Amino acid sequence: MTIIINNSSLQPIYEQIMVQIKDKIMKGEWKENDLLPSVRTLSKDIKVSALTVKKAYDELEAEGFITTIHGKGSFVSCANQEIMLEEKKKEVEQLLEQAIRKGRSCGMSGEELTELYQLVLEDLT
Repeated sequence: MTIIINNSSLQPIYEQIMVQIKDKIMKGEWKENDLLPSVRTLSKDIKVSALTVKKAYDELEAEGFITTIHGKGSFVSCANQEIMLEEKKKEVEQLLEQAIRKGRSCGMSGEELTELYQLVLEDLT
């Protein structure tokens, strides 16, 4: 498994791990019931604390992406397309929010942002 940690990123390391694992699941690289590396194995591979990997796994489990069975390991559990679709929608929302904030910081009005959105949308359809 390839997880790349950017130590200069403002994003916490456990979130970087989560994002990359979610991405692999949503792209279909990892399927339901695939075994994830153990917390210790992954922490050694990417050279971070086992507690950091454990936090990422705990969050992924809370969000329904993985299931951990004591003594057996952590497995991909997210075959639920609704969860994956909702995750993608959240990502789109975050990107739109970033674009709006950037436009506002340049002095663009809501009307200008809406007009620009419509233009881009028309170009893509």
